[in-house]
Amino acid sequence: MSRVAYVAGQYLPHRQAAVHIEDRGYQFGDGVYEVIAVVGGHLVDEAPHLVRLRRSLSELRIPAPMSDAALRLVIREVIRRNGVETGIVYLQVTRGVAPREHAFPKAVKPVLVITSRRSRPADPRLGREGIAVITIPDIRWQRCDIKSVALVPNVLGKQQAREARAYEAWQVDRDGHVTEGTSTNAWIVTPDGAVVTRAADNAILNGVTRGAVLDIIGCEGYRFVERPFSVAEAKAAREAFLTSTTADLLAVVRIDGFPVADGKPGPLSRKLREAYLSHATAV
Repeated sequence: MSRVAYVAGQYLPHRQAAVHIEDRGYQFGDGVYEVIAVVGGHLVDEAPHLVRLRRSLSELRIPAPMSDAALRLVIREVIRRNGVETGIVYLQVTRGVAPREHAFPKAVKPVLVITSRRSRPADPRLGREGIAVITIPDIRWQRCDIKSVALVPNVLGKQQAREARAYEAWQVDRDGHVTEGTSTNAWIVTPDGAVVTRAADNAILNGVTRGAVLDIIGCEGYRFVERPFSVAEAKAAREAFLTSTTADLLAVVRIDGFPVADGKPGPLSRKLREAYLSHATAV
């Protein structure tokens, strides 16, 4: 089956899909995006993803390209045309096409692009054995709460992780505190059993999977604190893990080459992962 993309009102063969050379997303990174998981033909946490998309658009003062009801229909049509049962759907909205000038152009129409693709099931070893992360300086801008398409620092960090044979890079602010991964949220479990992650301020993206895990933590009655934590505290933690739409919940068992606790996924990480996977597959 040939892939199909939705671009500015048209369903097009993926190989022919294109945006204009003066699209502001291409020239300025002036746009936002969302990635939604598809599991068994079901969109995982669609509603909070669309809420976050609206917020990102509002923060950049980009008009919504269509109503949520219309957007839901287009998303499903893209998934249907691509035959995706398990995979992702990617949404991107830019300010639009206009002659290159930094200030907002007048009377410009936002450009919506939606693609979807199948993906293989995640390697089960990652869930069983956990993953490694490295730490790097956080060099991003001060509005990381906006899911902007301007991701060059994240790309550089992810490449550093790959070259270090790690799954992810945790970014560290000037105070020595972990903000988040290049495409994930960061968590630890303290020696006394409290689950800790940074509060959803301007320094991090408020992950949709993060929100789902917080709900699970609340329902299960685990102790939870939203606060910064240092790299040293993470290395001394009882457990550590990360969350995202595409990674779900994975235990972090090594940080900068040092094992976390005994270097194996801990019991709370395993329980939370199991509960999240049940949530993601619920229809």
